[in-house]
Amino acid sequence: MKPVRPPTGAEDAVVRAAGCVLWRRGPGGGVELALVHRPKYLDWSFPKGKLKRREDARAGALREVREETGMDCVLGPPLPTSRYPVADGRIKEVRYWAAGPVSGMFVPNREVDRLAWLPADEARARLTHDRDRGLVDALLRVLGI
Repeated sequence: MKPVRPPTGAEDAVVRAAGCVLWRRGPGGGVELALVHRPKYLDWSFPKGKLKRREDARAGALREVREETGMDCVLGPPLPTSRYPVADGRIKEVRYWAAGPVSGMFVPNREVDRLAWLPADEARARLTHDRDRGLVDALLRVLGI
């Protein structure tokens, strides 16, 4: 007999994730954004990841930034939430915040092999997915730039 999967609840229909647009002031005083390269997907994106069961999105965003960049950060204002379909037909919903690093250092790992701090225009151009580019503009708006 084939196992029966329990009915899918609303919480199962959406893959919940969180992340940050990590930024700092560059040497010339301009804004630099941190992008991570994920070898599994061969893409450049902002640090983010799936939330653990019952994990608060803010806590998950801080955890994911630490895991992917090695940096602890302070969350700033929320940025637009990104929603897009994933391979299994569900929708992934990623809540984002602006964030500033306070300590830590990047060490390449299995999930993220490179970190790049780039000016906004260069970050926008390097991002692999169009859906991430609007987050650059959203960050600049909240920073008043």
